[in-house]
Amino acid sequence: MRSRRAALVAVALALMATVALALRFGPTLSFSLALAAPATEPWLSPLWEPALREDITLPGQFAGLRADLYRPARARGALLLVHGLSRAGRRQPDLARLAHLLAGQGMLVLVPQFEGLAAFRLSGHEIDEVRSALAYTISLGATASIAGFSFGAGPALLAAADFPGLRVVGSFGGYADLSHVIAYVTTGTHHFEGRRYVQVQEEYNRWKLLALVGGFVQDTGGRRQLEELARRKLANPSDDTREVEAALGPEGHAVLALVLNRREDAVAGLLAQLPPGARETLDRLSPLPAVARIRARLLIAHGTADDSIPFTESLELARAGGPQAHLGLFRTFHHTGPHPLWPAITERTRDGWTLVRLADTLLPR
Repeated sequence: MRSRRAALVAVALALMATVALALRFGPTLSFSLALAAPATEPWLSPLWEPALREDITLPGQFAGLRADLYRPARARGALLLVHGLSRAGRRQPDLARLAHLLAGQGMLVLVPQFEGLAAFRLSGHEIDEVRSALAYTISLGATASIAGFSFGAGPALLAAADFPGLRVVGSFGGYADLSHVIAYVTTGTHHFEGRRYVQVQEEYNRWKLLALVGGFVQDTGGRRQLEELARRKLANPSDDTREVEAALGPEGHAVLALVLNRREDAVAGLLAQLPPGARETLDRLSPLPAVARIRARLLIAHGTADDSIPFTESLELARAGGPQAHLGLFRTFHHTGPHPLWPAITERTRDGWTLVRLADTLLPR
């Protein structure tokens, strides 16, 4: 009788532990699985809260941005997502899917449209827009967080440094210093703690870079010429643009020389030849000095094969973030998707655990 009673107690304790673990980690595991394997989403969605997407315009005091608001039935936290360089902006499919998954976990998710980023431009104005959107997110009355992606992560980190009460700040595929990104895109080289890395670059990235830095030029005519050049090359990299290039003024030629450069030892000199306003904007948009002021939990994730922004930029951010920084490097993902499954099964398993760990910090409890 005693042994039977002991067995029943052991079974009851095991069931209680299982239930407790399911309640604690179930949402994290289901979210991570759906994020990593989209085919599982239809099977998992009954476990999540229903969420609706609203097309809204932020009030004038919050910059009047157009935005999508993903509203769960019971919000347990608010999150601002800052998209990267994408023509689709807030409606970029992967970002919209992520916002929907997060809303299903009880987060009120705001995804504004940042027109500069959607047009492949950075001017510094994005920081002010993100600050306004973050202030609006906080005004919704829930504990607020922010996450930025790719080139949107820089403005997100800079804005977050001015709001000490945030719960989580995330940088996914982001950068620490734009001059490092320029060196990487043009020469394929990057550095961290004395170690030099080299990665073959896609030529297409040069024209994305031109669109990005062309907006730094103060001369209106030169800026428009660079925009035309970038637009044509992005549409057709083999397009003959010699006529446009010949018409560029000194500022435009300085920017184009930097973008077309392939020598690592020439980067610093070419950066120094940029117009003063361009150099000031590069400095202003580089979030590394501001990271130490962020008091929230800092989530930093990056793919080691990213061919747009080197993963060493996230290493720099994590080092600057100190003890509150949680770094996750993903070895089985590059800029366009995952590597083949079977040759990398061990690394894919490791990446799965990294994803679960980051998701557990991000999701509300």
